[in-house]
Amino acid sequence: MKFTNGYWMNRPHVEALYARQAYTLGVGADGESFDVLAPTREVKGRNDTLNLGTFEVRVSTPAEGVVRVQSAHWLGADVTPGFPLNVDKPGDRDYVSVTTEGNGDGEVGEDGARVTLKTGDLEATVVKGSPWNLTFSANGRTLTSSQGKSLGRFQLDELSAVTTQPVGEFGVSKDGSAYDESDVFSAIQLSLGVGETVYGFGERFGTYVKNGQTIDVWNQDGGTASEQGYKDIPFYMTSNGYGVLVNNRGHVSFEVGSENTDAVQFSVPGEALDFLVIYGPTPKEILNRYTALVGRPANVPAWSYGLWLTTSFTTKYDEKTINSFIDGMAERDIPLSAFHYDCFWMREFQWTDFEWDKRFFGDIESTLERLHKDKGLHICAWINPYLGQRGKMFAEGKEKGYLVRKPNGEVWQTDMWQAGMGLVDFTNPDARAWFKDKVKTLLKQGVDAIKTDFGERIPRDVVWFDGSEKLSMHNWYTELYNQTVFEAIEEVHGVGRACLFARSATVGGQQHPVHWGGDCESTFNGMAQTLRAGLSITSSGFGFWSHDIGGFEGAFPDPAVYKRWVAFGLLGSHSRMHGSTVYRVPWLFDEADEKNGVKLVPGQTAVDVAREFTKLKLSLMPYLYETGLQPHRAGTPVMRSMFVEFPDDPACRTLDRQYMFGPSLLVAPVFSYSGDVEYYLPAGVWTNWFTGEKVESAGQWRKENHGYDTLPLWVRDGSVLVTRPGAETPEYEYGRDALVSVFLDGVDSAEAVVESESGDKVTFSARRTADGVEVSSSDGRPFRARVGFGEIVEAADGKINL
Repeated sequence: MKFTNGYWMNRPHVEALYARQAYTLGVGADGESFDVLAPTREVKGRNDTLNLGTFEVRVSTPAEGVVRVQSAHWLGADVTPGFPLNVDKPGDRDYVSVTTEGNGDGEVGEDGARVTLKTGDLEATVVKGSPWNLTFSANGRTLTSSQGKSLGRFQLDELSAVTTQPVGEFGVSKDGSAYDESDVFSAIQLSLGVGETVYGFGERFGTYVKNGQTIDVWNQDGGTASEQGYKDIPFYMTSNGYGVLVNNRGHVSFEVGSENTDAVQFSVPGEALDFLVIYGPTPKEILNRYTALVGRPANVPAWSYGLWLTTSFTTKYDEKTINSFIDGMAERDIPLSAFHYDCFWMREFQWTDFEWDKRFFGDIESTLERLHKDKGLHICAWINPYLGQRGKMFAEGKEKGYLVRKPNGEVWQTDMWQAGMGLVDFTNPDARAWFKDKVKTLLKQGVDAIKTDFGERIPRDVVWFDGSEKLSMHNWYTELYNQTVFEAIEEVHGVGRACLFARSATVGGQQHPVHWGGDCESTFNGMAQTLRAGLSITSSGFGFWSHDIGGFEGAFPDPAVYKRWVAFGLLGSHSRMHGSTVYRVPWLFDEADEKNGVKLVPGQTAVDVAREFTKLKLSLMPYLYETGLQPHRAGTPVMRSMFVEFPDDPACRTLDRQYMFGPSLLVAPVFSYSGDVEYYLPAGVWTNWFTGEKVESAGQWRKENHGYDTLPLWVRDGSVLVTRPGAETPEYEYGRDALVSVFLDGVDSAEAVVESESGDKVTFSARRTADGVEVSSSDGRPFRARVGFGEIVEAADGKINL
C-alpha cells in the first residue's frame, strides 16, 4: 500500500505524521526492555510539546536473538491481535541486557544519549535526538534500521488516492479504496542495503526474490498465476542475515523496495504496529528461531512420503473406477501409498456434510478396510468448512448457532461454490467440538488423512461468536479450521501420525502439515509457478510442501508436461497426482501420445517415468525420513532454496528454477518440451545421480538436454547417502539392508544418522584413512557400501575399508 506520491509528496487527501525525534529513552521496569517517546516534530523547547502527536515505542525480547518492537500513536485504540508466540519467561535471562549511555530523559537529557537492548548477538539501539532512529545490529554489523521519515501514521479520508487489494466480498476492501478498510494506517520502513535480497511472505507464485513487489497478506483463492496467495505469511528474511515477522493477524501490506527503493515498508490498519526482528545470521538459523517462536512443524507419518493418487475433482468415479486405478498402478508396477477421495465422495449440493454418497459408495467401511488390508493403502478424504444448505449439517449448525452470521443476525450465505452454503464459526468452542466429532467419525470409518480445502473465502462483513473484529478473522480463520481437523486426526491416530493436505494457511499453520500449492495450471509455466511458490513457503517456516503433479487446471495436460512434472513432483517431500476434469493415472497420457502419433519409447513413457521416479523416491526413504525430522527439530524444511542452503554464494540468491532436496541432493526440473535445461552448480565436488559423472565446480552454469527418465540430480560432496534400492513402500526399517554411498572428495569424514518410525536408530560414518575410506555402523549392524556410485561391497561385520 503506497501513501506517497514520489519521494517528496504524499498522495492527495493523505495526512502523514512521522516520528521525527527520539526524545525520551527509558529502561523498562523489568530491566529487559526499553521505551522511547518519539514526537512527530522536533521538540526544542517546552512550547513544542503542545498540540503534538507522539509515538510510544517499546523494545523488548521474547527469545534469544529476537527483538520485538511495539509502536502506537494512540494507546486507547483497538489493536488487531497478533499470533501466539512461544515467549521465554522474563526475568534473569542471561542472554538479555539493557545498557544506557548518557541521560536520555526528555528535556533534561542530552542528544547523543543512547539505549541498547542486547539479546544474544542481536542488538537494538536508539540514540536520543533528531532524526528518529532505531538500528538493529549484530557483532558490530548493521542489519537494518528505521531512520528519519520511516515510522509513520497516515490519516485518510473518502477522497484519498490510496488503493488496496484484494477487493470484493472476500477482499480487504469492497471497492479497492484503502479508506473502505480503515481511515488510519500505521507503517514503518526498514532499510535495505545495496544488493540485499528479500524472501518469504508465504506461498507466492511470482519470482522468489521479492524486491520490487507489493505484497498484500490477505489469503485468497486466486490460483497460481496471480499476485494473490493461499498461504500469505507476514514474515520475510533477507540476505543480510535477519528475518522480520509482523505480528498482526489481519491485513498487512508490504512494499518491498517499491514505494521506497531502499527499504521494506509494511503497513497495517489502526494506530499500532507490532513486529519482531529475528537474527540468524544464516537462513537456517533464522528459520530455527522463527519456528521456535511461532511453532515447529509436526512430524508426519512415514507412509505419507509415498505416492498419492486421487479421483481428481469433477471426474466421475465409483468403487469400480477407483479399483481400476489402484489395480492399474499395481499391474504397471508403480507402488502406491495413498488414495484420495475428492469432493464427490459426498452428494452434489451437500458439501460438506460428512455423508458418503451411497449411490456410488454403498458399503464404504468394507471398501476402506479392503483398501487398507488387501492393497496396503492409506486413505485421504476431502472436506471444506463450508456447509451447503441441502446438507444435514447446515440445518444442524443453524439451529445450534454454529454458523457465521451477518450483522442483522441472519446466517451468512452465498451461492459461490455450494448453493446457499454457510460457514462454520470456529471461534465458537462448541462449533469446533461439533466439527471435530464429524471428522473423527470419518476417521473411524477408515480414513487416515484429511484434505482441508479452501478456508480463504472468508467474508468481510460478518459477526463472529467470540466478538472478533471482522477484518482480523479473514487470515486467522484458516488456522482455527486446520488446527481443529489436525487435532481430530491426532486424537484418533496419535501424535506423529496426523497428516493434512491443506490449501490455506497463516502463521501457525506450519504446525499442521502437509500443505499443497493450490490450483496450478497444467503447463510448464504452471510448473515453474509452483516451484517458486514452494521455495517461498519453505522460506517462511513450512517444513513440508506438495503440489498437483501434472497441474490442476486444463482440460487435458500435455503428456510432456505431465512426465516432466512427475519427475519434479517425486523429488519433493510429498507427491500427489491430482487434477480437475481429467484423471491423472499415467497410462492415459501414453494413450494420448499414441492417439497423436507419438511413438512410445521404452523408458520415456508416462508409465515408465512414474515407475522410475516413484521407486527412486522410495529408495531414498532412509535419507528422506531423517531429513523430514528436521522441520520439527530445527525448522529446516525438507525442500529448500539454493539461497537457504548456500547463502554465501551470491549466484544462489536469485535461483528459483532449482532447489535442494534435503542437504545432499540438488534438483533442477526440466521446464521445456525439448528437454533443455540450464542450472547452476555451487562450488564443490558434485556427482551425477544417473551417470556417475563427477564435476569439481568453482560455481558454474551448465546446459544439458534430458529425456523424460532423467533430470539434473546431483549428490553433494561430504554426503553419506543411505538408500535401499528396490524398496516398494515408504514404510520399512531404514537402517536395515542399507546401501551406504560415500562421497568424500573434498572432505575427510562425514556421517549419516538414520532413524525409523519404529524408533530404530543407527549412524553410518565414513572417514578417509591411509588405506582408502573406512565406513562403519554405530552398532555393528551389517550393511552394503560403496564409494560414490562405484562397486558395492558387503560390510557383514559393520565396518569395511573401501
